[in-house]
Amino acid sequence: MRIRSLCCAAFATLLFSGAVLVGNVSAGNLLQLHDMPPTLPPPEYGNIIINRLSEKNGQQKVVFPHWSHRAKYTCRVCHLEIEFSMEAGETEITEKQIRKGQFCGVCHNGKTAFAPVEPNQKNCKRCHSGNTRLNPHKFSAFAKKLPKARYGNKIDWVRALRKKLIKPKNSLYGNDKPMTLDRTLQLRAEMALISPAVFPHKAHTEWLECSQCHPVIFNIKKKTTKHFSMDKNLDGRFCGVCHLTIAFPMNDCKRCHPRMRPFR
Repeated sequence: MRIRSLCCAAFATLLFSGAVLVGNVSAGNLLQLHDMPPTLPPPEYGNIIINRLSEKNGQQKVVFPHWSHRAKYTCRVCHLEIEFSMEAGETEITEKQIRKGQFCGVCHNGKTAFAPVEPNQKNCKRCHSGNTRLNPHKFSAFAKKLPKARYGNKIDWVRALRKKLIKPKNSLYGNDKPMTLDRTLQLRAEMALISPAVFPHKAHTEWLECSQCHPVIFNIKKKTTKHFSMDKNLDGRFCGVCHLTIAFPMNDCKRCHPRMRPFR
């Protein structure tokens, strides 16, 4: 992408015209679009490395493919009912807990999904692979059937859900219907060249519950908007908790800033 040249040209135009940027914006803020973190190839995007204890205990690190689980369960199931933290690395998972039916063991019990232990340890290696690619051909065959997106793993998961091309369970225990909150927020961008960001609650509550974002990620009482910025998103806070590694990445500017011309 020719982001650097586009941003530099835009900034020069603003200086020449004497335009005033919104908020505490500097040349560095404007050029932050150039600093978008690189994303992994589609088969690897969303794969999470779990290595808090594995290598310390002489095991290969675990690679968790979000795409294969997301097709079967909404985010709510793992991050609310099974109690995996939304923040990577915060949840300490042990083999003992899994064997007792906690965390991964809720499903990986030999009935719902393969069990963690076999005599030949074949199933152990399915998770303790140390390899982020995890059968890219299988991913490609899966993604081929779903609506396309521009970035990340290049799947439009919301459209796939609404078209019922995937039918993920929303609960392991009770009511399987997701909560609905059809309320769209608009947040003024930090710089004049960027259109306001649009946040559709509906697209998020189809996968999540309010408690998964509030108050830990977005504290409503403390008025998050006073502290919210693109820099903090890129540091992995706020939207960046998901929209750097799992949900579509922030390189896809137009998904949040719909009136903005896409960078090419």
